Amino acid sequence: MRTALTAALTCAACAALRHTLEGADTQDAEPTRVRPLRNRGAAFGLPIPPAAIPPLSLAALAAVLPRRRKHPFAVGLILGGGLSNLWERTRQGSVLDYLQFPGAPGPIKRYVYNLADLALFAGTLGLLRKPRGVPPKTERPPSIRQVSVKQ
Repeated sequence: MRTALTAALTCAACAALRHTLEGADTQDAEPTRVRPLRNRGAAFGLPIPPAAIPPLSLAALAAVLPRRRKHPFAVGLILGGGLSNLWERTRQGSVLDYLQFPGAPGPIKRYVYNLADLALFAGTLGLLRKPRGVPPKTERPPSIRQVSVKQ
């Protein structure tokens, strides 16, 4: 339930922000620049044919589903961000990217992102964390039957 709710809220927030920023002018607000532009290609300029992006996206989203019990919030962010970008790409043929971080280190400052991308990133980081409330794996003590008694 938490996964579905997180995914729905993420998707709705992405759609609302996209609708608000469509056609907006570039605005600088340190450390972020709002610069709406359409991205027809894959993330980070990866050489993936546009027709291959939707099926690859669906496969990636399906791959994280089994982790939803241990990481419901992280998987919800990934599903919400991924489905938002997939929906927009399917309807528009591109996604609207609008957030740039010009003061960021390295190549991060060159790229333009959207809220869905940030949700995907945050969800991926969440999958890398140890789930809360899960005790560490330990050796099970031997049962009475397994213990050999020396006489």
